[in-house]
Amino acid sequence: MRNAMVLLAKFITCIVAFAVALDFFFDATITDILSFSLLVTIVSYVVGDVLLLPRIGNWKATVVDFLLVYASVWIFGNVVLDNYLQIAWGSIIAACLISAAEVFVHRFLQHDAPSGEKTAKRQNQRLAYGTEMAEEEDIHDIRPDKK
Repeated sequence: MRNAMVLLAKFITCIVAFAVALDFFFDATITDILSFSLLVTIVSYVVGDVLLLPRIGNWKATVVDFLLVYASVWIFGNVVLDNYLQIAWGSIIAACLISAAEVFVHRFLQHDAPSGEKTAKRQNQRLAYGTEMAEEEDIHDIRPDKK
C-alpha cells in the first residue's frame, strides 16, 4: 500500500512538472507528458528510492534523482520532441521541480520505514576493514638443530 501511494504521488508530481516544463513554456502534447511521466516515475522509483535511498541517504538520492530526470528527459526528448531549446529548458525545469518534490517523498519513505528495516539497511552502509600485523620470525631460528 505504501509503495502504491508513493508511486501515485511520484506520477502526479511528474505530470505536474512536465506540464509546467514542457506544455506551458513549449508545445508538448498530453501523450508526451504522460509518457515522460511514466518513464521518469518508474526509473526514479526503482533507482532512486528502492536502490539508493536506503544506502546513501536523502540528499544524495535527491541529487541522483535530479540527474536521472535530467538525463532521461534529455535522451527521451531527443526521440519525441523536435526543438533542441525545448529539450534543454524542459529537462532543467522538470528536474528542478521533481527534485524539490523528491525531498518530501524521500522523507516520507524514511520516516515510515519500520525500525528494524532502518537498522538492517544502515548496518552495512560502510564496510570496515581491519588489518592484522605481526612480526615474522627469522627462518634461521625455526630450523631444527643440526646434529
